[in-house]
Amino acid sequence: MARNGGLYRVEDYRVQDSVGYMITRLRASLFASVDREVASWGIYSAQGAILIYIAHGSAVRAADLAREHNYDTGSLTRMIDRLVKKGLLRRAPHASDARAVKLEFTPAGRKLAARLPAVAVRVLNHHLRGFSRAELDHLKGYLMRMLANRD
Repeated sequence: MARNGGLYRVEDYRVQDSVGYMITRLRASLFASVDREVASWGIYSAQGAILIYIAHGSAVRAADLAREHNYDTGSLTRMIDRLVKKGLLRRAPHASDARAVKLEFTPAGRKLAARLPAVAVRVLNHHLRGFSRAELDHLKGYLMRMLANRD
């Protein structure tokens, strides 16, 4: 074990062996795969992710999305603006906070959002080929532990 209980050591650190590097490459691969599938729908993966978060109740306001998913508020606002311009989302007054605006689906946005989970399932299953259910459960547990350590 490395000094101070750490698993990595400066003396033999290689970026290619870094979990962070691997996660970054995996995220890029997942997003590129989704991009290929949804390009003909006029959106890209980051926009699709926003639609899925809203559809599953993970966020109702742009601030919720930015906080929960570590989005830069400026770029998130621009993405939401594009989704509004495409007729997929609309901004509406928030019932419990007069200063806030909630994000709502248009009928076209709701229809598109309903198609996105099938894309996510295909892309994830492709990347998880050869994994058993137990291995997937372990991987998810490890990732959740890493996320818990961030605070």
